[in-house]
Amino acid sequence: MSDLDTSPAHPDVAAEARAVAAAIAIPAHVVNAKGNGHAGTAMALAPFAHVLFSRVLRHNPANPRWAARDRLVLSAGHASLLLYVQLFLTGYGLTLDDLAASRKLGSLTPGHPELRHTPGIEASTGPLGQGVGNAVGMAIAARKEAAEFTPGTDLFDHTIWVVAGDGCLQEGVSSEASSLAATLGLDNLVMVWDDNSVTIDSLTDETFAEDVRARYRAYGWRVLEVHDSTDLDELERVLTDAADRQAADGRPTFVALRSTIGAPSEKFSGKPAAHAGGFGDDEVARIKQQLGFPPDATLEELVEPDGLAFARRAVDRGRQLEAEWSSRFANWSAENPADAERWEAFESPVYPGAAFAALDDVEAAIAPEGTPVATRKTNGAVISALTPLTSLFGGSADLAGSTNVEVPGDRVSPEHPGGAFVRFGIREHAMAAILSGIALHGPWRPFGSTYLAFSDYMRPSIRLASLMALPVLYVFTHDSVAVGEDGPTHQPVEQIAGLRTVPGLDVVRPADARETVALWRRLLQKPERPTALILSRQDVPVLTDAEGLADGVAAGGYVRWQHGEGLDVALIGTGSELQLAIAAAEALAEEGIEARVVSMPCVEWFEESAREWRESVLPSSIVARVAVEAGRGDAWYRWVGLAGEVVSVERFGESGSGPEVLELRGITAEHVLAAARRTLARR
Repeated sequence: MSDLDTSPAHPDVAAEARAVAAAIAIPAHVVNAKGNGHAGTAMALAPFAHVLFSRVLRHNPANPRWAARDRLVLSAGHASLLLYVQLFLTGYGLTLDDLAASRKLGSLTPGHPELRHTPGIEASTGPLGQGVGNAVGMAIAARKEAAEFTPGTDLFDHTIWVVAGDGCLQEGVSSEASSLAATLGLDNLVMVWDDNSVTIDSLTDETFAEDVRARYRAYGWRVLEVHDSTDLDELERVLTDAADRQAADGRPTFVALRSTIGAPSEKFSGKPAAHAGGFGDDEVARIKQQLGFPPDATLEELVEPDGLAFARRAVDRGRQLEAEWSSRFANWSAENPADAERWEAFESPVYPGAAFAALDDVEAAIAPEGTPVATRKTNGAVISALTPLTSLFGGSADLAGSTNVEVPGDRVSPEHPGGAFVRFGIREHAMAAILSGIALHGPWRPFGSTYLAFSDYMRPSIRLASLMALPVLYVFTHDSVAVGEDGPTHQPVEQIAGLRTVPGLDVVRPADARETVALWRRLLQKPERPTALILSRQDVPVLTDAEGLADGVAAGGYVRWQHGEGLDVALIGTGSELQLAIAAAEALAEEGIEARVVSMPCVEWFEESAREWRESVLPSSIVARVAVEAGRGDAWYRWVGLAGEVVSVERFGESGSGPEVLELRGITAEHVLAAARRTLARR
């Protein structure tokens, strides 16, 4: 047996010890058999995970989506076996075959946790530090939910747990998120730091010598300590204290858990080699013997009946916890029918008719044709109108006034957890990760805003939100070199093209106020994945209305203007450059050329439209095509073909006024007209 402390603070000490021993041995066996994986961390943290799942965590294996459950995010996603083993032992439906198939194609136990793939997984994690930001978002959402719907009760109070390693805490996103967590007083958040002093390449004294505990105290966190990661009762005592809201006194809690990676292996304990790969047959046999198993024990023999029975008590415990909560929820619903009905409505993916009526009101207030209005302003009016009526909830990275997303009401703070708006501060990367956490928790549909050029800070989080298909809204303004005097550091060139390469991300660039309102109709009707809104800082004219505009925007592309049959040449525009395409088409019309102007606010939506629709908008018979966008133009060649041309920006901008820089980089109606004539000549 191991040196686990199994003092009789709880009944069935021997059975519990067998459950813990299995949780340690299984990762060593599985990874060795496969030759790759991350057994060391899963082994070292197995006692902690056992205590959390069996004694502390508020969860129900029979209903992994229970609304009032605690959330557990494994920011150190490489230790996925740590989670999978507990999900198996505590009855989430995984099998030993699933554990043996770890990292295999199509298995329920992929190399890193994946949302909606494995029961009990709350977030897709792997890129280090992201899970910390996700957990902060979950904590914000949980506090807001409780404050909005059940004020004065603890009905929706639950704890957000996140397990982070040394690598997570070295990544900047975790620092940004941790700082904000303390500022907002997220006392429902507990971070458990696996303090094992080892990373893949080396011991951390070569790369990470700071006093992490002091850093978190400086942020404003409460800091607790687990000295012996194998002492089950010490673990329970500290973790129970960590989840105590009164003891937290308005602060998030940081638990420093000193562990030895690879323990109890004598050969690999505490060494970088324990991070990945199998330990070898001889060493795994010794580990099994130390844990009280035969050296040649099979995976099935590592799971002894008494140990499994002890772990599976989590099923009965979970059912009882949920049953007690359901009874309380029923009583609350009877006493607060209006609040209960509102909560149910927020849980529904269908937006109320009042939201669409609010869009009608914004549309009715659009200025007359030709009036210059920045799309950021119209978008701001939409957000202000929708926020009180829907689950829309978000904030900005210190640019709310400039991006026009500020909404009335209290700001989220320790005193106002149900506030209507989050001031993220200058923390773009953390903001994006936090938005994902808010979406993961629900029922909110989060948005966050900054300048488009700074979307680069957010790309890792955007990628994961897209991978998880989260309904996050990114509001990016100052959409092109038309930003002007701020110069090339603030003038986006490659950002739109780069965002369009992210699978599962919709990039929407409306041409004017009417398209801005129309895109929101689509977003309310289909709220199932992330969207980047690309909006202008500069004023753009309200263009002539077009029949079927709302349906055309929802389809991603449509004919906005046309002379005659429009079969001579197609000019494709997006965003603020659509007006240039229309001006060029009007000039061609005076020459008797039948041009059509195609507005394509969202390439992704257009690609998903029916083939018949795409053909009606861009007939294959039209060979002469020109696309115009004030950014990199590579991807537009898909739509203009080899005979077409793209009017784009292929170099960084310059410091100067917006019109001057646009002229310098060739984003003018004259350039579009010249390109159209060249394509016509090549027909």
